[in-house]
Amino acid sequence: MMDGKLLLVTNVQGLKPADIVTRYKSLADIERGFKVLKSEIEIGPVYHRLPERIKAHASICFMALILHRVMRTRLRAANAGLTPERALEQLRRIQHHRIQLNGATPVTGVSSINDQQSEVLNALRVKKPDVSQQLTLL
Repeated sequence: MMDGKLLLVTNVQGLKPADIVTRYKSLADIERGFKVLKSEIEIGPVYHRLPERIKAHASICFMALILHRVMRTRLRAANAGLTPERALEQLRRIQHHRIQLNGATPVTGVSSINDQQSEVLNALRVKKPDVSQQLTLL
C-alpha cells in the first residue's frame, strides 16, 4: 500500500499539509544552490574557527549564489542563450586600466568592449561604459 508513496514527518506544530509539502520541495532548490556554489562558482571548503569569519564566509557564499541566480534569470529572460559561466567568460576580458607615462596626467578607462560583451551587458541590464571611458588601444 505504501509502495511509491513518500511519507513526510515534521515536528513543527500548526503547519498545514500543503505547507509541509512546499517546505519539503524547497529543499531541492537549496540543494541545487549548494551544487552551484561547489561546482559553478567554485567555492571550495574553507576552515574557520572564529564565529565572525564563519558568518562572513557564509554571507559571501550567499551573495555569490544570489548574483548567479540573478544572472541566470536575466540571461534567460533576454534569450541570450548563455549560462552565467559563459557570460562571465566574456566579461572577464574587460579590464580597468590606469596608465601614466613620464609623469604625465594618468589616463584611466576600461578596455574596448566588443559586440559579444556588449550583448551580455545588455542581457544582464548592466550599463555599458561610455565610449569616452574605453581605451581603444587595449
